[in-house]
Amino acid sequence: MRFDVMQFPSYTFDPVTGVATFDYLLDGPEPLRFTETITLPVPADPAVPEALTRVLDLLHVVAGVSYFKVGAPARVVAPKPVPPQVTDFLTAVYTKGMAEYAYRNQLPHVLELAVEAPGVIPAAEPTGITGGRPLSAVGGGKDSIVTLEILRAAGLDPVPFSVNPNPVIEQVNAASGLPALAARRRLDPRLFELNKAGALNGHIPVTAINSLIAIATAVWHGLGPVVMSNERSASDPNLIWNGHEVNHQWSKGVEAEGLLRAAVAASAGLSDPYFSLLRPLSELHIAQLFAGHTAYDDVVTSCNKAFKLHDPTARWCGDCPKCRFVFLAMAPHMPRERLAHIFGRDLFADPSQTAGFLELLGVDAHKPFECVGEAEECLVALAMLTDSAPVLAELRAAVPATAWAEVSHSDVFTPGGPNHVPAAYRKILDEALAG
Repeated sequence: MRFDVMQFPSYTFDPVTGVATFDYLLDGPEPLRFTETITLPVPADPAVPEALTRVLDLLHVVAGVSYFKVGAPARVVAPKPVPPQVTDFLTAVYTKGMAEYAYRNQLPHVLELAVEAPGVIPAAEPTGITGGRPLSAVGGGKDSIVTLEILRAAGLDPVPFSVNPNPVIEQVNAASGLPALAARRRLDPRLFELNKAGALNGHIPVTAINSLIAIATAVWHGLGPVVMSNERSASDPNLIWNGHEVNHQWSKGVEAEGLLRAAVAASAGLSDPYFSLLRPLSELHIAQLFAGHTAYDDVVTSCNKAFKLHDPTARWCGDCPKCRFVFLAMAPHMPRERLAHIFGRDLFADPSQTAGFLELLGVDAHKPFECVGEAEECLVALAMLTDSAPVLAELRAAVPATAWAEVSHSDVFTPGGPNHVPAAYRKILDEALAG
């Protein structure tokens, strides 16, 4: 299927039901039209502030990546004039956010396109954002649990939030004991039909979409900032292709975070509406913090495959890069019995896992296309483990001496790197680390 341009004909929002209806058009010799709906939780006062409309304008275009990937047209034309910061963000979403898709489908032109707009307007005047309760995004994994508990301990009374919560997320919310908000996203069913028929498919920057849904919810409910749990290593690319970084986690990285914040500020006037509290930390450091929260052992999961097993009791598949990475990251910080209880098995006792662990350690492979930490973190975790489990012994023997020489325990456990954490929240994070 060949398409010349992607367009965004219209959208509507019904404040009575909270339903936003977004229309999309892939135009060409045989045009395709799509419609998706996003349902926001309705507040007690459903009046629609101007800032919410502006955030929905952004969401309309960003959510379109799900339909762009069907044909990858060379042009993407936004529906309205926008400030330059918005154009920068949208272009990055459709290029850097789609880089893994472009790499896997060998579509280098995707990395070079620039989102067009019918005009340029000045940035909005800053209106600030309330200092109200933070909306804390919950995905069911260790990172969002750590953020939720840091905010709770600081007395900020966070509101858990998720998009299309599955049983795992609902169980984590229940374990937290905090009343949660949820939004629903329904893709056009035609998209699945086209995928089955062999249309182009691949990874999209879904965090960018869910982040804007969260910001829209926070604005409409009069809440404070959206607080994410994206760590330092999310900014680390998997590989370089045609001179461009390919990062599976681009929309979780600090560059995407900064571009999104600038776009929301320019279009809606909101200051500090969104940031990741854990950005200064490594995954290994976050795993150490999670070890202090035993109340979530029976509900936590970071495994994407488990969500697709159609078994509400399944939380870890036990045989994917994410399972292996989280197991390795948690291992230095808790007894093996507790770790095996969380995962339902001991991955270090299974020799078939060795090749997958070597991939994480950077031995003979690039970083997997998954939400996993850096090779250095994995090497530090391995160095911290002293027992002689079969898999661990084999891994130690396989790591070259030069790799061991390059790792630094202090670097992995020292907060740092670029971040957008506001000063008041950085103080909260520092106090949590000191405690």
